[in-house]
Amino acid sequence: MKNIRNFCIIAHIDHGKSTLADRLLEYTKTVAGKDLQAQVLDDMDLERERGITIKSHAIQMDYALGGERYVLNLIDTPGHVDFSYEVSRSIAACEGALLIVDATQGIQAQTISNLYMAIDSDLEIIPVINKVDLESAKPDEVEDQIVDLLGCRRDEIIRASGKTGEGVEEILRAIIERVPSPKGDPEAPLQALIFDSVFNPFRGIIAYFKILNGTIRKDDFVKFVSTGKEYHADEIGVLKLEMMPREELSAGNVGYIISGIKTSKEVKVGDTITHVSRSAPAIAGFEEVKPMVFAGVYPIEAEDFENLRSSLEKLQLNDASLTFQPESSMALGFGFRCGFLGLLHMEIIQERLSREFNMEVITTVPNVSYKVYDKKGGVAEVHNPSGLPEVTLIDHIEEPYIRSSIITTTDFIGPIMTLCLGKRGELIKQEFISGNRVELTFDIPLGEIVIDFYDKLKSISKGYASFDYHLHDFRDSKLVKLDMLLNGESVDALSTLTHADNAVAFGRKMCEKLKELIPRHQFDIAVQAAIGAKIIARETIKAVRKDVTAKCYGGDVSRKRKLLEKQKAGKKRMKQIGSVQVPQKAFLAVLKLD
Repeated sequence: MKNIRNFCIIAHIDHGKSTLADRLLEYTKTVAGKDLQAQVLDDMDLERERGITIKSHAIQMDYALGGERYVLNLIDTPGHVDFSYEVSRSIAACEGALLIVDATQGIQAQTISNLYMAIDSDLEIIPVINKVDLESAKPDEVEDQIVDLLGCRRDEIIRASGKTGEGVEEILRAIIERVPSPKGDPEAPLQALIFDSVFNPFRGIIAYFKILNGTIRKDDFVKFVSTGKEYHADEIGVLKLEMMPREELSAGNVGYIISGIKTSKEVKVGDTITHVSRSAPAIAGFEEVKPMVFAGVYPIEAEDFENLRSSLEKLQLNDASLTFQPESSMALGFGFRCGFLGLLHMEIIQERLSREFNMEVITTVPNVSYKVYDKKGGVAEVHNPSGLPEVTLIDHIEEPYIRSSIITTTDFIGPIMTLCLGKRGELIKQEFISGNRVELTFDIPLGEIVIDFYDKLKSISKGYASFDYHLHDFRDSKLVKLDMLLNGESVDALSTLTHADNAVAFGRKMCEKLKELIPRHQFDIAVQAAIGAKIIARETIKAVRKDVTAKCYGGDVSRKRKLLEKQKAGKKRMKQIGSVQVPQKAFLAVLKLD
C-alpha cells in the first residue's frame, strides 16, 4: 500500500491539463504506439471537438523510482465551472492534486475555487506552471501569484510544458515524494466509495470505486449500502486504458466492479460498497448536487417519452449532476423537468442525447427555482412559471442570488461593472491580486446570468475574464410572470418569470422575434405578451391569402365584395379551429434574445 499514489489534476478550463496527462501516460509507458494521440483520456467525440473535458477519467500508471515500483492512479478532471461537481467527486478519491496554472494566463477563477475544494479535503497540493515553452509565457509573474495564493516556497513550484514534455519527470518524482500513500486497513471490513459509474449495453452498469478499508475478491458477495441491494462481484479490476481484471484489490486501490446490475437506480455515486457477511458503515460521501438551471426537455414525437426516460437514466449514471422529474405541458405533451449546473451543461446533455441515444428533443426556456410565499404563510419552491399560483394568492416571491467572483485585467473593469450592474448585480468588493489583475465580487440574481451572461462577459473582456460562482442566498424580489399568447392561447413553454422592470422590454423583443420565426398560416395570428390580464406588447403575423377576386373583371363592385365577405367568414372559422405550429427554433431563439 505504501507504493500507491492517488492524485487528480485540477485547473481552469484550457490550462492544458489533458495534454499534461498525455505526457504522464507517455513517460510511464502506460500508452504507447498506435494508442498515443492527443487528449487520450477525452474519449467522447464531443470532448475532442470542443477541446474541453466533460467527464473525469481515471487511469492507472506504473512507474519505477529508486529501484521501487509505484502504482499511480491519475484522475483527470474538467475545468469549466459547470462541471465542478465532477471535480468534487474526483477529489474525494484522491490524496494529492496537481494544481496546473497556464504560464500565459496566470491564476483564474476556477483555479481558485477548485483549489479551495482540494484544501478542504486535506489534499497535498503540487503547483505546476504549464506552457512555459510559449513566447508569451510569464513564469516569474505566475510564480508570484501561486506563492501569494498557496503560501508555498518557490522551489516547490514545478515548471513544465505538456507540449515538449519539459518537467514531466520532475512532476512524477514530486507525486511519489510529496503525495502521501493512502491510509486504510486491508484487514478491516470492506468500505469502498463509488465515485463514478458507466453503462455498458452488454455487461450492465460498471461502478468505479476507491477502497478505503478492507479487501475485495472476485465472486465476493457484496452490498451497496444506500440502496441495500446485494450482488456477486462477477469481475473486479483496475482501470488502465482498457479495464484490466484482477483477482483481488485491497485498501488504497482504485478500481471497477461489474456485477450485472441492469437498472440505473441501483447505483448511486457517493454510495459505499461493503461485504454482506462483514458489513461496515457507510462513508460520508460528497454533498448532494444542487442544480442551478431548470429547463423542460420534451421528445419531438410523443411515443418517444419512455425512450427519453431510459436515455436520461443512462446519462445520469455517467453524470450524477443531472436531475430530472416528469412533467407535462399543454403545448408539448409529456416530458421531463431537468436540473442542470449551468447552460454549458444543458447544451452538452442535449448534444449527448442526440449523439449517444439518437434522441432529438425540444428544450424550453431555462429557469431557476424561486420561493413563492402565499398569504397564509406557506412557502412553495417553483421551477416552472406554469407552476406559479394565482397572482391574488401570492404574498411575495424570493429569488436566488449568487456570490460571483470575476478575475480580469484592469483594462476591462468598466465594461464588466456595467454588465453586472445592468443584470441587477451589487458590487461587494474589488481586490487587486497582483500586477494589473483584479478580482471583482458581485451578488447577482441567478435568473439574470442563466441565459447569456457568460458569453457577454467573455466577449467584452476579449476572453480574459474568468468567472466562478456559488449560491449565496434568497432575496425578496419584484417578479412577474410573462405569458406569451398566440391567438389568445397561452404557450406555457414560452412563459418566463422576469423582473417587473425588464418585463415590457423583454415582452416586446419576444413578440418581434416570434413574428419573424413563426411561419405564416392561412389566418392572421396575434402574438401577444401579457402580465396577468394586461397585454403589454403585440405583433400580428399576416395571413397567406389567395386572391379570390382574380376571376372578377368588370361588373359591379358588389360581386367582388361578396367573394371577399365569403373568404373573410372562412378565415374567421379557420382562426377559431386552426392551431398555430411553433417551430423548435422559436423556443431556442428566446435563449438568444439580446
